[in-house]
Amino acid sequence: MEFVIISGLSGAGKSKAASIMEDMDFFCVDNLPAPLIPKFAELGMAGAGEYDRVVLVSDIRSGTKFDSLFRALDDLKAMKCSYRILFMEASDGVIIKRYKETRRSHPLAEECDSLEQAIQMEREMLAPLRERAEYIIDTSNLSTAKLKGELRRLFAKGGSSEGRMDVRVTSFGFKHGVPMEADLVFDVRFLPNPYYVPELRPRTGLDTGVRDYVFSSPQTEEFLKRLTDFVCWLLPKYEEEGKTSLVIAIGCTGGHHRSVAIAHDLTEQIRQGGWPVVESHRDLGRN
Repeated sequence: MEFVIISGLSGAGKSKAASIMEDMDFFCVDNLPAPLIPKFAELGMAGAGEYDRVVLVSDIRSGTKFDSLFRALDDLKAMKCSYRILFMEASDGVIIKRYKETRRSHPLAEECDSLEQAIQMEREMLAPLRERAEYIIDTSNLSTAKLKGELRRLFAKGGSSEGRMDVRVTSFGFKHGVPMEADLVFDVRFLPNPYYVPELRPRTGLDTGVRDYVFSSPQTEEFLKRLTDFVCWLLPKYEEEGKTSLVIAIGCTGGHHRSVAIAHDLTEQIRQGGWPVVESHRDLGRN
């Protein structure tokens, strides 16, 4: 069971982090009372896997003292339930700006004369929890995309490809329209067309004979090399910006021959680069 507790300053982005981790297949609970944390852990450890990855958000809203949270953490340790604490913070100026933009009240506003004082009080109260944190993220200059990338780096599932951006390569025919979900579209209608070879016309780009015909031209090999180099250069750039999925569409006239052959070979090149990738051929069943 993977147990992550998110805490930190109000306005530092805890809710945003929880929503990102929910997209990473964590089960997220916001502001669960501390005494219930061990009970929730028991439920997860005894379950059938539905609570294998859990995020709990615990902050100043649960009370001004963290004694009950620390007791809950000690209980988790006694249960042999490992956990990690992610502490989120930001500069006073950034937090003040965020509160002004959202026009929400700070949880300690009624106890303080100003927002600045409330932030300072919260820092002091959270200091013992910050000291226990395995990870500290300062979101002062962190965009949502950068935060997403950092969380994926810290909490992605183990394995060389787990947690990486998912890539899908699809072929299509322009006469049926460009796929609406495509992020990148490449037109291969300039390549040799097997449609005009009677014995190849009923076959597809997945057949050896059709592929050999498409790749019989030197420009096909050169195009695939240039396309592979370009795509493999782009993939880490997109991932660094927090993109979680990318759809690459390869199109020819009908979506049966050239686009299928190129999409199939490009998928293999991307897979060899260590990226999780799937291929699909949207228009193979269409006339």
